[in-house]
Amino acid sequence: MGSPPEGSHFPKRNRVISGLSVGVVVVEAGQRSGSLITANCALEQGRDVFAVPGNIGMASSRGTNQLIKQGAKLVESSQDILIEITPQWQKENETTPPAEDPVRHLPEEQRGLYGLLAETPIHIDEIIRESQLEPGRVMSLLLELELKGLVSQWPGRCFSRKALS
Repeated sequence: MGSPPEGSHFPKRNRVISGLSVGVVVVEAGQRSGSLITANCALEQGRDVFAVPGNIGMASSRGTNQLIKQGAKLVESSQDILIEITPQWQKENETTPPAEDPVRHLPEEQRGLYGLLAETPIHIDEIIRESQLEPGRVMSLLLELELKGLVSQWPGRCFSRKALS
């Protein structure tokens, strides 16, 4: 904060940005661009890398086209990204409603944490604050609830209840 915009700061900033992201979309990039630095950081961090193809004759498309050649996911519309990053979104006719209320059978700690959640995503810090549990314990309980299909994790370390039918 407060430091001047110097070229040497951009790669560090880009690494932080890619680390906070679910994935990186590169729309336009020359062969030696900051966008490619960010894409490489994302790959190192296990994030998805998407690229919008460009005109093969344009210098500003060489980087994105190279990313696609190297395995970046080709993007033609926002739907291409949503399909990749939100596998939990399913068509209504593909889901089967549970036979009974699965929340009733949860252990007390899980039931209490589930009660703090809503269908609107809530940041992990707020969940920890409200639950008054240790951060590691909250993460463990949320993972258990997610594996049971009761909780969804969203970008930015936010969590929400899944709608029960």
